[in-house]
Amino acid sequence: MTLASHETTHHHGRAVAITATGAYVPERILTNAELTKTVDTTDEWIFTRTGIRERRIAAPEEASSDMAVKAAQKAMAESKLDPSDLEQILVATCTPDMLFPSTACYVQKMIGASRASCMDVSAACSGFLYAMETARQFISSGAMQNTLVIGAEKMSGVVDWNDRTTCVLFGDGAGAAVLQPAVSGRGLITTIMGSDGTLSDLLTIPGGGSRHPISETMLGEGLQYVKMAGREVFKYAVTHMAEAAQQALSQSGVNIEDVACIIPHQANARIIQAIGQRIGAPMEKIFMNVDRYGNTSAASIIIALDEAAKSGRIQRGDLVLLVVFGAGFTWAATLMEW
Repeated sequence: MTLASHETTHHHGRAVAITATGAYVPERILTNAELTKTVDTTDEWIFTRTGIRERRIAAPEEASSDMAVKAAQKAMAESKLDPSDLEQILVATCTPDMLFPSTACYVQKMIGASRASCMDVSAACSGFLYAMETARQFISSGAMQNTLVIGAEKMSGVVDWNDRTTCVLFGDGAGAAVLQPAVSGRGLITTIMGSDGTLSDLLTIPGGGSRHPISETMLGEGLQYVKMAGREVFKYAVTHMAEAAQQALSQSGVNIEDVACIIPHQANARIIQAIGQRIGAPMEKIFMNVDRYGNTSAASIIIALDEAAKSGRIQRGDLVLLVVFGAGFTWAATLMEW
């Protein structure tokens, strides 16, 4: 079943650009070798199937908002904006500090952005691009000037550390971007977004909401942890990310050859390689850091973008293609001029 993707381009309103980025990952490194001590797996098994060698794990007292703030402070310092200049804070997360208030409100409190309106965006691993497109609409229309968009996740708090099929995949971290009207260049050129709710049961945290409220029974069944049908997720991720990427390119009148760097959601090296093949992109054009961080869900794409920018992997004027996939299912692709 192919669903029509919602399409957005810049034909109306002003161009919007990412003017600064920042990222933060916790200090603690959890290697594959360490995992072999607690679950029945091997470093070789994990690496050949996922491309992951290690991941970062937040401290017990460190919440998603704490990581979000550290990433935000780096982006704010780079942007030279004062927190009082921010009109909006959007936090993409599926591991919020609590059900309410939003994690964005905690970020606001900690950075002192008194003028900002704040909310969280829930689209799992696709959340950052969904939040960025939301911000772009507000800025493009002239309603706002300065928005802080953050992806922050503490996945270590929602994985079952006895489930070897999922616990090896995830890590913690946060990334942030400041969005403003573009001074020059095209900024964010095209975003393609899509969802297929008929496949919602393939990747979930079933417990803790109104469907399965917290109870002894719910906790006994382990419904507070990530549940994933890995093979199915893999198949749909490759299909939808490749299609979204191709749609974003064709709608922008851009060939894959013109793109300097492709940054996909960092979930699994094999998914990333399969997407590269589907869209005809050589691996050297694709940015990968999944080996060091694992899948950090909504934080993954912005941590990778920040790293690509800071390491000189992308330069001003480069065309950069971001593509994501997450629970829902949700997916998105954004083409931008850096």
